[in-house]
Amino acid sequence: MSSRLLEREEYIEQRYFFRTFVERLADNTPSQEILHDLQEEILATTRLPTAMDFLAGEIKMHGRLSDGMQYLRHYFTPFQGHVLSIAEADRSKFDVRIALKILEEQAKYLSDSPTPAGLFIFQFECIARNRLGYDRGLQAIADDPMYDKDWRSWILWVRQNLGNMEFSEMLYRQSEHFVFERRRKLGKPDWTPETPMLFGVQEGRIAKANRGRDPLYMFAALQRQLGYPTVPRLEPRSKQPPIHPALAERLKRIEQRLRIVELESQEKFDLSEFYKKPPDFTQFDDIE
Repeated sequence: MSSRLLEREEYIEQRYFFRTFVERLADNTPSQEILHDLQEEILATTRLPTAMDFLAGEIKMHGRLSDGMQYLRHYFTPFQGHVLSIAEADRSKFDVRIALKILEEQAKYLSDSPTPAGLFIFQFECIARNRLGYDRGLQAIADDPMYDKDWRSWILWVRQNLGNMEFSEMLYRQSEHFVFERRRKLGKPDWTPETPMLFGVQEGRIAKANRGRDPLYMFAALQRQLGYPTVPRLEPRSKQPPIHPALAERLKRIEQRLRIVELESQEKFDLSEFYKKPPDFTQFDDIE
């Protein structure tokens, strides 16, 4: 059964679910315990508690959340399952915390005023930035219930032609800005493209300005100018030392004491190394 768009309250509860799951994973709480506790916290009028009950059973059997999401395609989208399956794969370098934060950010966007263009740009950047696989990733995106037939057809076309054309060029040619410029160039104000345009004028202008550049610059511009959601990333490691300086000094003294005790037990302890050297008075000798 294919997924479909959910009610706003479902996405609000999904956002809380994914955010809280990450927070409690950081406290080393087992996934089964997290799901059990969250079932009591999630709004009972939504379908999420029932879905979580199924996910808990899948974790007991297979140890993965993504396996359960694959079966619940009427509730979770293929993109959600794809992102989490990459994070939970053996030897994967994609952090499961980032995967859950991506799902949280997507649920946040869907609970507000989402557009197909904004959702697609967010999902595509997730795949590009985290190397989640363009082939399977774009197929999962195309199956999202947000997209109609025209969107799905274009996304699958991007999947087939991504290596032959820049992504910014693809976006530009599918925008109202491209239609405006083509009409002006041809001198035909009634010129109409064969396929419907999926992006607006502003998206087209930004895409054209970023041709030949890193696509991440285009994504950043779309986020600044149009308020598109930002893809979560790992926070940089803190530059502060992992141990407080006062604690480090105390541990150093304890280590010195343990070394002394060890030497005493081996009858190798020599106090001479702790003797204070006498001052050198030769420099004050009378000069003959």
